[in-house]
Amino acid sequence: MRQSSLLSSTLREIPSDAEAASHQYMLKAGFIRQLAAGIYSYLPLGLRVLRKVEKIIREEMDKSGAQELFMPVMQPAELWKESGRYAVYGPELIRLKDRHDREFALGPTHEEVITTLVKNEINSYRRLPVTLYQIQTKFRDERRPRFGLLRGREFLMKDAYSFDTSWEGLHQSYLAMFDAYTRIFDRCGLRYSAVEADPGAIGGEGGTHEFMALAQIGEDTIVSCTHCRYAANLEKARSIAAQAPRSSARNGMKEKVHTPDTRTIEQLTKLLKREPQEMIKTLIYMADDKPVAVLVRGDHEVNELKLKHALGAENVALADAKTTVEATGAPVGFAGPIGLEIPVLADLAVGEMQAAVTGANEADYHFAGVVPGKDFAIEQTADIRNAAEGEACPHCEEGTLRFDRGIEVGHIFKLGKKYSEALGARFTDHEGKDQHMIMGCYGIGVSRILSAIAEQRHDDRGLVWPLSIAPFHVHLVPVSIKDETQMRLAEELYDLLTRQDIEVLLDDRDERLGVKLNDSELIGIPVRVVVGKLAASGEVEYTEREHGDKQVVSKDSALSRIVRLVHPDN
Repeated sequence: MRQSSLLSSTLREIPSDAEAASHQYMLKAGFIRQLAAGIYSYLPLGLRVLRKVEKIIREEMDKSGAQELFMPVMQPAELWKESGRYAVYGPELIRLKDRHDREFALGPTHEEVITTLVKNEINSYRRLPVTLYQIQTKFRDERRPRFGLLRGREFLMKDAYSFDTSWEGLHQSYLAMFDAYTRIFDRCGLRYSAVEADPGAIGGEGGTHEFMALAQIGEDTIVSCTHCRYAANLEKARSIAAQAPRSSARNGMKEKVHTPDTRTIEQLTKLLKREPQEMIKTLIYMADDKPVAVLVRGDHEVNELKLKHALGAENVALADAKTTVEATGAPVGFAGPIGLEIPVLADLAVGEMQAAVTGANEADYHFAGVVPGKDFAIEQTADIRNAAEGEACPHCEEGTLRFDRGIEVGHIFKLGKKYSEALGARFTDHEGKDQHMIMGCYGIGVSRILSAIAEQRHDDRGLVWPLSIAPFHVHLVPVSIKDETQMRLAEELYDLLTRQDIEVLLDDRDERLGVKLNDSELIGIPVRVVVGKLAASGEVEYTEREHGDKQVVSKDSALSRIVRLVHPDN
């Protein structure tokens, strides 16, 4: 490819809304252009990277035994209503009507469509198991599109679905996808972690893992053990809490303490000279429009996803000030569990406390020396808090938990019968009995991988693409296109490399060398070969973008190095 004819313009100014480094550099280097909020065009450089990621995904999916198909973007709303997800998905589901007033949705995912398709095509155990996948554009009306391709309203996704006759079969399909995903992300050059996760709006009856690319810009918190392989996202992570210190209050003696205008744990700590671990926070939540008192230790935070699961609720949210007063008789900050007439749900760590400070359900007062289970009843205990950094690992108990930030690039689910029961996907087993298919679901954010890699692999000069997905293997830069000797050697190298299936971008623009080199580093092609004043003696400047070391080598040496790098098995 000759750069003079490439549709690509590097930018000197970065749009003010480009916060993430990956977003900034992909705009500056001419990989993408924004059409509207969360909606992007891929210029030739960006599309070349995208297609290489797709190729890796297809190779590994095919190797796993999955079959590729392609499903419609427009999905009848009736399917979503039948599965029960039409209301659950909320405003992120982009809805539209055709000229006959029939309602459709632009697919954010394809569980309903694939289940309906397989239901109509397969009815016997003899044709199972099967795993099907597609690579297709998805649509989600994100409330706040941000970070370029990381959170968009239109994006490219690989989604796969397995259908088995048993849970044992699903487990094998799940492991096959897990292994395929590790190969895909390894080949793409990502630094990632596979973590336990929550299924969210996809749902399901079994396990689920997220594949998280490690990056500070990531919107998810990854919790991992310093000793064993335990890892989970913060929503799912468990831990072993440090033992709360013994309360300095007289053992088992509840006493009322005047705490004027003391509403927070921090204020209470200073006033009473107690540790946060000695206190119980009482928070009033609305669980499907019913109030419930939620108790966590003063040094812990409520995990609303765990809380929702513990209560079996569709939705949970903190109650407003009026509801808190109605439920407790006290303003926010002075609520406590004693004497409440609403259900009380306590975190496991609260149940282990010997005595604690709680709100007294009266403005400007708290109780000290409160014993859980004695001074107030607990209807239910459960793990409903966020794990904290430095706590003991729940698996090995030897390591401690550390926190990192991550970008979700893949997610695999054990769906079970959630969709096959709702949509009637059955098969006849070997005994002639009707059974529901057991399903799995496996997604990869294809376009998101570009941003995740760009976020991990850049420096202050630009992008640093791994060889496997770089837009080109080699950037060939003659210093002056008006110098016949330089151009003759550059053209010779271009011809020799392309004949060996090596992708070369030849910078044949009539630009200053400084402009060419700046653009080259911004674009981030793995190898750069500069043809300059030593061309007459057959020598060039060879540089690998990742390391930056410049070496003067012969034309033949540069050629052999590049061939070994691109085709190491030849």
